[in-house]
Amino acid sequence: MTATLLRGGRIADPLDGEYDADVLLAGGRILAIGDAATGSGAEHVVDVSGRILMPGFVDAHSHADARVLDEDMQLSLLRQGVTTVIGGQDGVSFAPGDGAYASDYFGAINGSHPFYTGGGVGALLAGYDGRTRLNVGYLVPAGTVRHLVMGTSSDAPTADQLRRMQSLVAEGIADGALGLSTGLDYSPGCFSDAAEISALCAPVADAGALYVTHMRGYEENSRVGTTEVAEICSRAGVRAHISHFHAHSRIIAELMEELHEQGHDVSFDAYPYFRGSTILAAIALPPDLASQPAERVVEALSDPVQRARIRREWIEPRERRIGTAWPRAVHIASVESAQWQWTEGLTLEDAAARTTGDAVDLCFELLHASRLRASVVMDVPNPRDDDDLRLQFGVRGATCGSDGIPFGRFRHPRAAGAFARMLEVLVRDTGEFSWSDAATILSGRASERFGLGGRGRIAAGAVADLAVVDPATVGARSRYDAPLELAVGIDDVFVAGRAVLADGRLTDNVPGRALRRGQMS
Repeated sequence: MTATLLRGGRIADPLDGEYDADVLLAGGRILAIGDAATGSGAEHVVDVSGRILMPGFVDAHSHADARVLDEDMQLSLLRQGVTTVIGGQDGVSFAPGDGAYASDYFGAINGSHPFYTGGGVGALLAGYDGRTRLNVGYLVPAGTVRHLVMGTSSDAPTADQLRRMQSLVAEGIADGALGLSTGLDYSPGCFSDAAEISALCAPVADAGALYVTHMRGYEENSRVGTTEVAEICSRAGVRAHISHFHAHSRIIAELMEELHEQGHDVSFDAYPYFRGSTILAAIALPPDLASQPAERVVEALSDPVQRARIRREWIEPRERRIGTAWPRAVHIASVESAQWQWTEGLTLEDAAARTTGDAVDLCFELLHASRLRASVVMDVPNPRDDDDLRLQFGVRGATCGSDGIPFGRFRHPRAAGAFARMLEVLVRDTGEFSWSDAATILSGRASERFGLGGRGRIAAGAVADLAVVDPATVGARSRYDAPLELAVGIDDVFVAGRAVLADGRLTDNVPGRALRRGQMS
């Protein structure tokens, strides 16, 4: 087998800290470190002098399920040092089932899958092996499971329906899924209560897998969500992970400490930006309508009577709670309609001023023309700053997840910059975190939480997923007005010991694979 020597670098390991040493890669693993590596006579030598060797980063909350086979997506992720993505997020993704619901209601986030048309989690995972430069982990999406069994019903499941849902979750875990995800602000997850979710977590807990949740409530309402997380952990005996925990660091620290004091094993991910992003349908449509097949939603939006009802029963009550200035805070990120793509990058208020004059009418027009495939970036009412961000990632259990939506010319810049900006803000600019601290937050902790089999370390015997970081230049270049700009400072990346990024460009190697629970030695 061909061996590769990484010579002259400085290692940053979550457990062993920082030290200078050569590293030898062979057979997909780290074969040796230090003198044994230096004197190995490796056939291939890469000079990494002046750079930091870090375990490949794990995007704990990714929406690249359908795009991770695309080279532009791979380049964007690898330039940030990401070697593994965890998909199946927010309770809505492709498997099990035929993938139609994920492409319909969640199409603005998920898109259409390039190969999956059915066959379950096993078939989905098999399609990634040897076809991409990154590794892909997957969570069974609870909303997709509920939709398969119950359709668009908002009722509580019957005993038989609950058993069928549990069976689908157990099958997905047996096929290699890393856990279960929920999206409790989305449809149909918003119809599920703690008792239902706890029942679905039973096979997850039995397997020692992870419950991952877009919980009900963030920011000022975070306690609502964490209280429910605690109840599910207690009922099911399951470990939990909170997705994109966006709140001020004081709130996160307080709530996470409460969960740990109650004896719950909980971690979380977050991204280093201060705006949110979601599908337009989640803002403009009531869940009972948004969860219908796209053609039915489009039909409803064609009817002035239905539009008036939605405005009266959904939009106006929300405006009474959050105020009428919300169109100023909502920026149009993507619209899958040639007629309306000119609105991308504008606020709803500005775009409406150029067309209908009414932001609600514009929402309806965009959703109708795009068949729900429209997404937005949103200002938050109480934005944080980088100082608060540093405090947040010092909280016990913190990991990084980009929550990147991979569509739209004005998508959120977190998709192309989250991990590079983490290094820039946490380590490069202030030194408040060490490089080994960053290795823990960006790789080691997520590898342990999701059970990624020998990843997340730079140690003899570990899987050779590695990012080579220039400590002086690493950083994000993506901005809200230029979200596609690639990160800088990470030009060489290895997956399973093979170079997938060299001198900042993709190689021809495609060693990526699906990471199946219980099948990663």
